[in-house]
Amino acid sequence: MIAAEDVVLVLLAAGKSTRFGDIGSKLDEPFLGRALGLHVAVALEDMPFRERIAVTANCRIDYAQHGYTVVRNDAAIADMASSLRLGIACAHARNAAAVAIALADMPRVTATHVYNLLDAADDARAVVASSDGRQPRPPALFGRDRFDELLAITGDHGARALIRAGKHVVTTAAELIDVDTPGELEELRRLVHAPEAHTRRRA
Repeated sequence: MIAAEDVVLVLLAAGKSTRFGDIGSKLDEPFLGRALGLHVAVALEDMPFRERIAVTANCRIDYAQHGYTVVRNDAAIADMASSLRLGIACAHARNAAAVAIALADMPRVTATHVYNLLDAADDARAVVASSDGRQPRPPALFGRDRFDELLAITGDHGARALIRAGKHVVTTAAELIDVDTPGELEELRRLVHAPEAHTRRRA
């Protein structure tokens, strides 16, 4: 187990949103009365992390208002892994025992699940990822002895190889939904009876 007080939370919120169309950032889209990209930040707000880092690019969400140190990443489009490296560098500078990586386009993640990830971490080389029982994915936890490996990652695949080889904590598929397209957001709105599902957009 690694205590939340020894962990830096890194929220990756600098995605390209290319599959969502020309809208700026999908994270600003409304969902259940707040911006899509704010849900996970609010869900984890009572966890006593050492620090919270939000790596952002073009979304309009004020993560600083929710207790995050905001790091802007203007290189996110050219180098997707750069956001991960920025977050890991911040965790390294804070002498964290581990880093928890969460994605801002996963609005259904709960604090209970993230605590389960912390409970499953057993040492400084721990890699603990989430799973729906079929495929591992974020949120994920990495012990500090993995920081150098993470800082060396480049390209579009991020930490997938480390995550596949790590320990996996299973939760429901509904909790691990990520939103990449307008259709996926509309389907999620319908599933949870979000008021936005019944609001006609202006032409």
